[in-house]
Amino acid sequence: MNKPAICGGTPVRREKIFYGHQYIDEQDIQAVVEVLKSDYLTCGPKIAEAEKKLCEVTGAKYAVLCSNGTAALHIACLAAGVEPGDEVITTPITFAASANCALYCGAKPVFADINEETYNIDPANVAALTNEKTKAVVAVDFTGQSVELDKLLAHCKENHLVLIEDGAHVIGTAYNGKKNGSIADMTTLSFHPVKTVTCGEGGAVLTNNEEYYQKLLLYRAHGITRNETQMAHESHGPWYYEQIYLGYNYRITDMQAALLISQLDKLPLFSARRKEIVKAYDEAFSKLPQLFVQKEIPESDTTRHLYILRIKPEKLTIDRKQFFDALGAENICCNVHYIPTYTFPYYEGLGYQKGCCPKAEKLYEEMLSLPLYYAMTDEDVADVIEAVTKIASYFAKE
Repeated sequence: MNKPAICGGTPVRREKIFYGHQYIDEQDIQAVVEVLKSDYLTCGPKIAEAEKKLCEVTGAKYAVLCSNGTAALHIACLAAGVEPGDEVITTPITFAASANCALYCGAKPVFADINEETYNIDPANVAALTNEKTKAVVAVDFTGQSVELDKLLAHCKENHLVLIEDGAHVIGTAYNGKKNGSIADMTTLSFHPVKTVTCGEGGAVLTNNEEYYQKLLLYRAHGITRNETQMAHESHGPWYYEQIYLGYNYRITDMQAALLISQLDKLPLFSARRKEIVKAYDEAFSKLPQLFVQKEIPESDTTRHLYILRIKPEKLTIDRKQFFDALGAENICCNVHYIPTYTFPYYEGLGYQKGCCPKAEKLYEEMLSLPLYYAMTDEDVADVIEAVTKIASYFAKE
């Protein structure tokens, strides 16, 4: 086996392959240009059009677009009635927003451990942590694989909890034949550039519940309504509006909505290509005893946002950081998703300590995210596989 570049060997390639990258074509560009030439840059017709498109794609009855995925989580918690004194159960293997949304409402995030094979939140641990203060569960579809929605929904229904599916990774995935976004009480989405579809920034909340929908609309836009049936006082005229909630300016622009519509048209292509890449990775890495391939539950037909490579330290002479550096020397630019949320200094200041989710903490020490995006060529995929195989084999313990 040739030496990895970090050991003085020759890199697989000269051009860097990044862990994620958006794909924008002429259709996307023209969609935005048309809006720039129109009468509305924000609060215009493209918002409703994009929301309708999201409902068509996911099967949800209602969609509310907002400024980003974090805003989506915040207004979902508000619509669920999360308030000071409540607890919200979530996973630590996620971006900080999945827990911060509870803090924004004055509630306490409670961290449940993960399934060590799928990396998603463990429904049994959620059940063990549920008490009279629990108001909601924020379950993250980590990497794009669906959480075990049947178990979580049954538990939430039995205990009168709201299930918020943090679907920042999940668009394009189906659970038992139904698209994610049409199953949980509310599902939030993110359209950051590294996600499967993007509009620069942007997020959404999907729901089948009209009461949640009406609240989400208000929380997105300052808590202000022009709907006379919601007003406390008689309307003064067509200009009149009332603030009935303490809401936020979480609106999205028509330029972003237009880009999202165009991107959603390509979702089947994006999903198919990501599945091809994941299949190639799984087939190659499952043959290497130094690596563990993420397991997928049979209920989830997954469009993967992230590909997690997990090393087995007991079978290697290097640790995750050294493996990460070795891939970088091969011009394979990886990342790590995620640092357990409760280990951040801010959370330490709130009294959280290491040790509450040992499986999540062990995963963090052993994982890294490989390149995965629509525009990767077959050559790119082969180069990633070659680099990983070279490093795993060269540093394998005898």
